[in-house]
Amino acid sequence: MATEPPPPLRLEASGPRDTRSPPLGEGEAGPERAPKRPGCGLRFLHGCVPLSHQVAGHTYGKDTVGILQHPDGTVLKQLQPPPRGPRELEFYNMVYAADCTDGVLTELRKYLPKYYGIWSPPTAPNDLYLKLEDVTHKFNKPCIMDVKIGRKSYDPFASAEKIQQQVSKYPLMEEIGFLVLGMRVYHVHSDSYETQNQHYGRSLTKETLKDGISRFFHNGFCLRKDAVAASIHKIENILQWFETQKQLNFYASSLLFVYEGSSQPTTTKSNDRTLAEKFLFKGQLSDTDVLEYNNNFRVLSSTANGKIETSVGKSLSKMYARHRKMYSKKHHSQTSLKVENIEQDNGWKSLSQEHLNGNVLSQLEKVFYHFPTDCQEIAEVEVRMIDFAHVFPSNTIDEGYVYGLKHLITVLQSILDN
Repeated sequence: MATEPPPPLRLEASGPRDTRSPPLGEGEAGPERAPKRPGCGLRFLHGCVPLSHQVAGHTYGKDTVGILQHPDGTVLKQLQPPPRGPRELEFYNMVYAADCTDGVLTELRKYLPKYYGIWSPPTAPNDLYLKLEDVTHKFNKPCIMDVKIGRKSYDPFASAEKIQQQVSKYPLMEEIGFLVLGMRVYHVHSDSYETQNQHYGRSLTKETLKDGISRFFHNGFCLRKDAVAASIHKIENILQWFETQKQLNFYASSLLFVYEGSSQPTTTKSNDRTLAEKFLFKGQLSDTDVLEYNNNFRVLSSTANGKIETSVGKSLSKMYARHRKMYSKKHHSQTSLKVENIEQDNGWKSLSQEHLNGNVLSQLEKVFYHFPTDCQEIAEVEVRMIDFAHVFPSNTIDEGYVYGLKHLITVLQSILDN
């Protein structure tokens, strides 16, 4: 087995091509502008900030820069040291060459982040970054999972020491064919994210793999089967590409999963009333509103709580009564909450001013928790291939990657069918 990696891919079409994207100047528009993510005040490198929702890979810290977000809404990935960095750069240049006529490569673009060339800060022109599409930028509450695909997480030119190191990290890689590197899941009931790192993925066994993956699709109220189904469809498209191409083999490459955790993909205007406001202030809910409780519910601020004490009991009672009427037959076995305790007037009177100004959510969850859990959403989902520092020319089908995709589809299908 060879111990030295080959030179970077040089399969670009003939003709000069400047792949460097000039820094944005005054009045110059960047690609696909998007609002900056909140929650990160640190700024450096010409207005860039660390990507707040990165779930795997080298993150911002003492010795690493990690993935950055550019003010124009794209992301910047620092070029790795040779040979990995130049190899990944050559891969992107090859696939996105302006004069590329290779149908296999142009088809592959559908499954990658868009590539905008090389970027460097004006103050450090030798620091190179890949300028890429932020796949999450269109999502309001992005749920993100990074899954490494393939039976081997090392390339054919890895040293014996490197092979042993990679195998020891997850001995089941050969059998399972993929590894969860990290996830970030939005929970609607708490308006917060659950995060898991690479240690979570490495802890998954053949017996716990299904439940471990399904955790990514559970929003705290229900399993988002719509997102599971949409993800399967996206992976099947990628699988179809792999089953028909014999030009490239991928090692230590990942799939990035993103789906919308909120039922409102765009930011709600300040004067738009949430579902909570509708039933707490007006006591009015349509049947559609009842079905949409799971993602839209918000707790009112303390300044408004004082105004709703007299209406909250009647409104919630009406809502629960309608729920019982709609679902009493189909979901009788699921609604284990004792009706007599809910319908008694003193039950609603317990939602006093003290409760409303305090932990009102815990009171309301006693009702909401027993609503039907078959969430009927229409998923906004992205599945993209990322990380190409170990891509090599080939003349055979990438069996390891195909194996991983097929097994991942099988696991997701079992989650959907269960």
